[in-house]
Amino acid sequence: MAKKRRLIIEEPEESYEFTPTEFNEREFILKDMYGTKVCLVTLLMGLIVGIIGGVLCNIGFSNGIDYMWIIATLISFAVAGLMTRILSLLGFRPDMLETKSMIGNYLIYLALALGVCIIISNPPITPLI
Repeated sequence: MAKKRRLIIEEPEESYEFTPTEFNEREFILKDMYGTKVCLVTLLMGLIVGIIGGVLCNIGFSNGIDYMWIIATLISFAVAGLMTRILSLLGFRPDMLETKSMIGNYLIYLALALGVCIIISNPPITPLI
């Protein structure tokens, strides 16, 4: 016996209409400017901590103290750990920033602080201090 064919009934497709949410350009620009200000303050903190760490390393190396680089590194990481409190004391609200922006600020700070410390504690700049 032959099988009977099933009739396929086509169902009408659901219509979907995309409605974009309201975009507040002013709020977006203000939030972006606020994040830039926090980033600039973070860069300034990294520069200051890097200079302090480089000077500590130079003082330690000239006096025969070999562990000053450890202290400079610990200071850099301690300030990174306290960055949200320091920013709060400076009048910024780190909770207004996205998490990925703050992680970027932490990484930029650490790279700058440790990089400046390394550059200052090496020979081309060491005699200047």
